[in-house]
Amino acid sequence: MSSIVAGVVSCKKRYVPKPYGYVRYYVPDTGYVRYNYCDRCSFDMSRNAVVVPREERYWMNLYYPQLNAVVHCSYKDVNADLRALSDDAQDFAYKHAGKASAISEQGYDNESADVHGVLYTLSGNTASPYQFYATDSTRHFFRGAVYFNCIPNQDSLQPAIDYINKDIIRLMESLRWSE
Repeated sequence: MSSIVAGVVSCKKRYVPKPYGYVRYYVPDTGYVRYNYCDRCSFDMSRNAVVVPREERYWMNLYYPQLNAVVHCSYKDVNADLRALSDDAQDFAYKHAGKASAISEQGYDNESADVHGVLYTLSGNTASPYQFYATDSTRHFFRGAVYFNCIPNQDSLQPAIDYINKDIIRLMESLRWSE
């Protein structure tokens, strides 16, 4: 009898599993500085990003320590292979099609600076929410891809994704080729 009373008394509190927690991002204010990239081009980059050189020639990362994100950047000389370079950039973006709920392409043209490109926006829980390239169609080709160093969850990453989107647009709009 006492075991029945103990069982009834101990069952009064209901336990509910707790949901997974996600990182809350503090999105910092930004300012921009001009960055000269390998004497090939220059652009405005966020003061909150840190340039991390890579071993490959003309490759670097823009690392955002507060957001735990990185923009992988590379530059290539165009040697009558513009079609192959732009196709590769598109292929890299569409490799995420299995996880993306949508991929949109936004063309970019700045005739006065001779900068033309495409910004790919990948929606959903993808490893890379933005990829882009810019070129002058004859000599220069610049490519970038944004990655977060965590399991992608668009809901929790959205403030950081929006923040980096503004930086990518600023980078493309300010891009100038070195002669």
